[in-house]
Amino acid sequence: MNPRDRKLVVAALVRDLEDRVLLSQRRADQAMAQKWELPGGKVEPGEAPVAALEREIQEELGARCRVGAIYEVVFHAYPEFDLVMLVYVCELIDPPRAVQVAAVDWVALDRLHQVDLLPADRPLAERLNRSQ
Repeated sequence: MNPRDRKLVVAALVRDLEDRVLLSQRRADQAMAQKWELPGGKVEPGEAPVAALEREIQEELGARCRVGAIYEVVFHAYPEFDLVMLVYVCELIDPPRAVQVAAVDWVALDRLHQVDLLPADRPLAERLNRSQ
């Protein structure tokens, strides 16, 4: 029996002054196309998670960021792989724009449940909504 593939990813929890959360939309040519997610991505072999998050935010959103503390660790079993996601509180230094993503949007906490989020992001979105 082969062990399941495991992926380590990092995600940025970015809030603005109106307590909205920054989301990015996956491109049409990606797996789980057009779904929304916290911005971030895979940690490459030998890469530190914080460095991976800074790189992913720069590549995807064209922005520099300050990475803070881990907000939550998310485990999710997709059919193809097991996901471990380190969610960090982040502050953007530059305004975000869609560079390697289809779109970016600031979403109010009470509207997160209306967004077509990736399955791994849904429980965190529900907790954020309840915490407001």
